[in-house]
This record gives sequence, C-alpha cells and structure tokens, in this order.
Amino acid sequence: MTDKPDPKQPFTARGTKVLLRSTATFGSMTVLSRITGLVRDILFAQLMGSTLVADAFFVAFRIPNFFRRIFGEGALSAAFVPVYTQQRVSSSTQEVRGFVDIVSGRLTLALVILTIAGIILSPVLVTALAPGFRADADKFQLTVDCLRITFPYALFVCLVALSAAILNTHGRFALPAATPILLNICLIAAALWITDLTGNVAIAVSIGVFIAGIVQLVFQLPSLKKVEALPRPKLKRKQTGEAEEAANKVYRLMLPAVFGASIAQINLMINTLIASFLVTGSVSWLYYSDRLMEFPLGVFGVALGSVLLPRLSKEHALESLDEFSRLLDWGMRWCLLISLPATAGLIVLSETLVATLFYHGAFTLTDVTMSARALVAFSVGLTALVAVRVLSPGFFSRDDTKRPVKAGAIAMVVNAIAAIVLVFPFQHVGLAAATSLAAFINAGLLLLWLIKDRVFIFRPGWLPFLIRVVAATLIMWYVLAEFLVSPLEMWIENSILVRIFLLLGYILTGAVIYSACLFVSGIRPKQLISR
Repeated sequence: MTDKPDPKQPFTARGTKVLLRSTATFGSMTVLSRITGLVRDILFAQLMGSTLVADAFFVAFRIPNFFRRIFGEGALSAAFVPVYTQQRVSSSTQEVRGFVDIVSGRLTLALVILTIAGIILSPVLVTALAPGFRADADKFQLTVDCLRITFPYALFVCLVALSAAILNTHGRFALPAATPILLNICLIAAALWITDLTGNVAIAVSIGVFIAGIVQLVFQLPSLKKVEALPRPKLKRKQTGEAEEAANKVYRLMLPAVFGASIAQINLMINTLIASFLVTGSVSWLYYSDRLMEFPLGVFGVALGSVLLPRLSKEHALESLDEFSRLLDWGMRWCLLISLPATAGLIVLSETLVATLFYHGAFTLTDVTMSARALVAFSVGLTALVAVRVLSPGFFSRDDTKRPVKAGAIAMVVNAIAAIVLVFPFQHVGLAAATSLAAFINAGLLLLWLIKDRVFIFRPGWLPFLIRVVAATLIMWYVLAEFLVSPLEMWIENSILVRIFLLLGYILTGAVIYSACLFVSGIRPKQLISR
C-alpha cells in the first residue's frame, strides 16, 4: 500500500452501509445463536447447577473448544482469509479451487491425528488442565469420560470454521453465524432426551456435542457448493503451482497465529487450572458469568471482526491504505458505541441477569451471588475484548501474524501473574478480573502498533464523540441503578415470568435512555454511517 491516508476526508457512506448490513446480518444470526445458547445454559443450570457433574462437563467441553478457537476460528481464519482473498483477486479459478482443496486436505489430516491423540491422552489432558480434580476420583473419571466423547467435536468444528471463512470471504455471513444454533439445539435435545438413557446428564450432553459437530459440518456443505467452493481435500497437486504455494503460505502464517489465537484460550485454561483448586462450583461460576459476558461480545465484537477481516484484506490487496485506515477508524467508533453501554448494563444488572436466567432447580442463591460477582469482573474488560476483535484484522489482513502474537504473549503473562495475585483475596472473581486486565494490555498494544504503522489514524471528531458516548453511558447507568433495579432479595421473590418481563423492561429502558442521550448530544445515525 503506497498512498497515505487523509484523515480529513469523510468515510464513504456506501462502503459503511455495506459493512453495517453485513455486521447486522452476522449479528442478528448471532443473537439467535446466543438466545438458544442462553436457553441451553438455563437448562444446564437447572439440571446440573454448580455441582461436580457441571464442573466435569464444563472442563471437558472447554478442551475441544480450546482447539476449535485456536485452529478453527482463530489461527486458520486469520491466515486463510487474507490469502484466499488475494487468490480470488489475482489467480485463476482453477488455482483458487486447488488452493482450497490443499488447505482442506492438510487441515483434515492434522485434525484426525490431533483427535486420536486427544482421545488416547484424555487423562493427561484433564490432569494438566484441572489438576485439582485429581483429589476427587469420581470427578476426575467423569471429566475424562466426557472429554473422550467430546474431543471429536474439535475435528468437525474446525472444518466448519474453514467453511465459514470461505463463505465470509464470498460475502455470505448469515449461515456461518447461524451454525452455532445447531450446537445449542443438539445440547438441549441431548439434555432432555439422552439423560434418561445414560443416567448422567454430563455424559448425555457430551454425546450431544459429538452429534452437533457432524450436523454443523453437513449444514455448511450446500452453501459451499453454491459458491463453487466445496473442498475436495488433497494433500498436494500433481503439478506444483500458485495453489500449493498459497497453501504453504497459509500454514506459514498459521504458525505464529496459532499461538496468537490461543492467548485468550490459554488465559481461560490458566483460570480453569487455578479454579480447579478452589471450592466446587468455582469452574461453573466462571462458566455462567463468562457466557453472559460473551453475549454482547459474540453478537457485536465477533460479528464486526468477521466482517472487517475480508474487507480489510481486499483493501490491502488493492493497495488502498486510505480506505483501510477509515475502516479501522469506523470499527473502533462502533466498538465504543456498543461496548461501553453494554459494559454498564452488565455490571448494574449482574445479579438481576443471573437470577433471572439461572436461579432454578440445582442453581442456588449462593450460585447467583458468586456468578454475578464474576460477571462484574469479566464485564470490565468487554470493551477491550471487542477492540481486540476490531484491531486484530488490521494485522492479519496485511499478513502480519507476529505482532498480535507478541501482544497476546505479553497479555498472557500479565493474566497469569494477576490471576495468581488476585485469586487469594478474591477467589474466582480475581481470575475474572485478571482476564479483563490482560484484555486491556492486548488491545492497547495492538492500537499502539497500528498507529505507529500509520495504517490507523484517528479521524476528526474523536474527542467529542468519546465524551458524548461516555456521558450517555453514565446517565443510563445512574437511572438504572438508582430508580429501577431492585435488590436481589426482593428480585427473587417475583415469579419467573415477572422477572423476565421486568428484565426486558430494564434493558429496553436503558437502550432508550442511552439512544436519547446520544441524540440530544448531537450524534445522528447518518453520522455513524458516513464516518
């Protein structure tokens, strides 16, 4: 990219409308996914609560999810999308198809080997991740059994992630975003109908995870065929050409990206490891609170990052630095516009949210309090987590996977040190706070380096924009906290239907107050599109 960005030139409305439409499409599907995910977690809370069975399943499910997010959603997407975009811009259709075939073939082989090893070494993995479980033979063995059932999910869902990366590059965001809905449906069905057959809800939902992996992969195939990108897995081509060279480039980029993408997951693993030594329920409290914090992160942060990566990759391939910089500026403004009020809402409504969604069956009042405290600590880092999703494509789209790794490595060290320091006075809440601190370190380094590279320049109006967003957020927080939200003791006296109705009313009221404050301060929807 050779031209220098002009910070005074307004961002084209047409380009941002396309991005907003794509983000809205991805986000709306993700909303449905998160809603079904909440239904799933409500059912889990009723059936398992924060018991030994819950801790065992959540640890077992976290391990294949770890590999999914590293090799699937993380490193593979970061390395594959930019190269695939460049191939579509500059190479023949035959070379592009050959590239997809080789990448899918090599990935499948690696995943099969990984899955076999994971099943065999399940006791070792559980010992490494949750050494505290060794003190309870029943908990340890149940975790191992669940892991052996769930581990093949990593194979299927990484191939699903490759399919999603292909479809996103073709501008098709709805179906990849909707695919996780199938996982939630399978888990709900397994909990309700397979539990009676197995006699153990953890084993039942583990079987549901395995089935979901197959269903999700099959669900993607018709769309891949429609865009003429259905992979025919191969390890190599008869004649070496651009396709094989591009595939080799993907795996070269993946090596540092694997570690970079694993940073957040390693932080979660560290927290899980430490939590395994705490009282029974600590792993579950962290899980339920993290799931609530992941709702706005998944609906908006993941959606925005997924939409930005192929668009930024295209602008980089076309050597358009000016548009590249404007896209990042636009993404960061939307990051603050959504994440700041979401953070305030999660904090002020923490007990209300947890009690409304999970206070049933085996989930006790103590579980509500403990999960709500962790939710507050997690929520503090929400803005930083969304910012990482927005800023990382600024590196990956330029084939730079090393510096995100460096930022993540520093953040991981900070998380580990902070977790060890904070766990003693604050128990599981300290682990959540350490995650938030690490997220800010990660986001800060990425932003600093993008500014230093002059591929991200703050456009005019940032300070007034920030002041207005912060002021609107504080006003919304004050009204909710002072005039609407009732104490937990009074809240749980209401019936479940009343709680749900009031909670939705609180959320709607907060959204209206926030939007009204932005409007009064001078921010208009047209400005958010054009800038």
